[in-house]
Amino acid sequence: MLSQVLFIVGAAIFGLLGFVHLIYTLFTDKFHPHNPDVMAVMKSSTTKITKETTVWRAWVGFNASHSIGAILFAAIYIPLGFSHIQFIVNNSWFGVLPSIIGISYLIIAKDYWFKIPFFGILISTICFVSAFFLINT
Repeated sequence: MLSQVLFIVGAAIFGLLGFVHLIYTLFTDKFHPHNPDVMAVMKSSTTKITKETTVWRAWVGFNASHSIGAILFAAIYIPLGFSHIQFIVNNSWFGVLPSIIGISYLIIAKDYWFKIPFFGILISTICFVSAFFLINT
């Protein structure tokens, strides 16, 4: 069933992007600012919402939790796609949810991210929207 493959591929792309993002966040300097002065200010500044953390720690925490969200999404939809595709087909919410999430991430990626995640999310979203139309037509 083509829709099954599309759900799995779309979710796998999300999971891969989330995993790479987590590795880059926790184990590399890829998300560090080029200007070391910026990092110093981030590490010494608190946020307006609380003084319990610094901007830097909030930045790392946000990026890590963002990654875990994408990985969790994939961890739910890949097994559903493999073993319980009829559940997705028979439940309109679980059929449309990946498209909603994909479109939401795509809008954010267009305005705030760079090309690689944008195109990854675009491909993933095309997979989800196509799968949704295939199971509903």
